[in-house]
Amino acid sequence: MLGRWNDALGYIEDNLAGEIDATELARITLTSQYHFRRVFSALAGMPLSHYIRARRMTLATAEILDGVGILDVASKYGYSSSDAFTRAFRQMNGLTPSAARRPGAVLRSQQAVTFHLTIEGRSTMRYRIVDLPEFHIVGRKTRIPLKYQGENTAMTEFHQSLKPGTGQALEAVADVPELPEILFVSDGFEPDREDGSLFDYYFAVASSTHHPEWDSLRVAPSKWVVFEAQASENFQSALQQLWADAFSEWFPSNPYQVVPGPELLTVTEKSADWTSGRGELWIPVERR
Repeated sequence: MLGRWNDALGYIEDNLAGEIDATELARITLTSQYHFRRVFSALAGMPLSHYIRARRMTLATAEILDGVGILDVASKYGYSSSDAFTRAFRQMNGLTPSAARRPGAVLRSQQAVTFHLTIEGRSTMRYRIVDLPEFHIVGRKTRIPLKYQGENTAMTEFHQSLKPGTGQALEAVADVPELPEILFVSDGFEPDREDGSLFDYYFAVASSTHHPEWDSLRVAPSKWVVFEAQASENFQSALQQLWADAFSEWFPSNPYQVVPGPELLTVTEKSADWTSGRGELWIPVERR
């Protein structure tokens, strides 16, 4: 399966000076465009669009150093003007194309990515497949920046802003047997889910009916893969690791692909100080 992903990387390399068709990437890997972008980000450690921009700029930088004109390089790699190219060049390298040609200039390079199957000694991932009928996410919603590392202060501030008793009030309307606990819901991501991009975040529960007094999101009948995490220490880190393991290990090795929809994190058990507990990550999928 990883062979197809490396074939897709080869297609990207062959077309850096032209158009890269996301439909073709999905065809090569036998997935959807949505699934390709999600799994690529996990495998490569960066969004697809960021990788393509960085690879193009790496090749463009080599041509600048060879003395090719700035406008010619800008046109070749899809920039609308020499000014736009210079801004992007400075963003990656920290200096202008002209300064890059001076002796001693230090430049940055994005190496071409290849994917390799490695065994890291992790325990086998625990998961199950669940079919759910239509239900509603009901709760309190905000739109905040995505943050991959460190504390998401916007999320923390949102939790602190909730009125006392919000959780208990929500639990009173939770009536989907498979999802009885409070849900931490992520939805409405921007296409490449870049660090700092915005997404919708809900503190919510699952209900079979709409409740107009709450923010709500209708969820169509769906198939879900449910990943389980358990930790006796560093419980919050274990929950965060679920996303990384799901997209870097499970999806490339199983005949399912992620489909657009909310991602649900639920805590089924926890200690008072959150150092230990059990939790689940629910992701909507379909069979490939």
